Amino acid sequence: MKPEFDSLDVVVTGGTGALGSAVASLLLARGARVHVPAFDDAEAERFALRGAPGVSVRAGVDLTDELHVERFYAQLPGLFASIHVAGGYAGGALLETSASVARRMLTMNALSAFLCCREAVRRMRAEGGPRAGGRIVNVAARPAIVPTAGLSAYAMSKAAVSALTLSLAEELKGEGIWVNAIVPSVLDTPANRAGMPDAAFDAWPKVEEAAETIAYLASPRNAVTRGALVPVYGRS
Repeated sequence: MKPEFDSLDVVVTGGTGALGSAVASLLLARGARVHVPAFDDAEAERFALRGAPGVSVRAGVDLTDELHVERFYAQLPGLFASIHVAGGYAGGALLETSASVARRMLTMNALSAFLCCREAVRRMRAEGGPRAGGRIVNVAARPAIVPTAGLSAYAMSKAAVSALTLSLAEELKGEGIWVNAIVPSVLDTPANRAGMPDAAFDAWPKVEEAAETIAYLASPRNAVTRGALVPVYGRS
């Protein structure tokens, strides 16, 4: 039996982080060729899967820079799926949140997703014309769709990711490019445990569990699901 991804090319942004690494590892196990953009050499060197067969890591890619994103996608040998995990977080009450923080959230989360979606579609079309098909998976967040106090800038930026996902799902449906997003609550990562030491860790979804959901949405097995904002809440 052929592996699920059978040498298909897949981009994973934010691949050096906890969730991104879990996604990349799972995709490799299922036969994908995984391409990971890294901001600089230091980030690339931290990537645990660097050097593994089937993994390509490209340093010097700022996902908020239009030209950088264009160049990264243009050099890919092919593209079936693009998974956009990269982003940032900032909390704080409204009156404690500066314009620079709000702008940073919009840039890191919404603009990066927009640019990666756009260039992924361009590369997918180059594979086989306007009906080439493909998969795009974004990462939103529960505060984007469930009112949550103290996260206005973050929630705003992730709500933009959700809106982008739904809009593109309609725009691209005729081409067989399915666009979806997962909507996680707090994921069980070392950073989140350190930041919230008194939380109920067992209730948080594990990154490996979230990766399973992403992998399905990004896979050829997903024949019909598009325009979905899939909750990844666990018991939290």
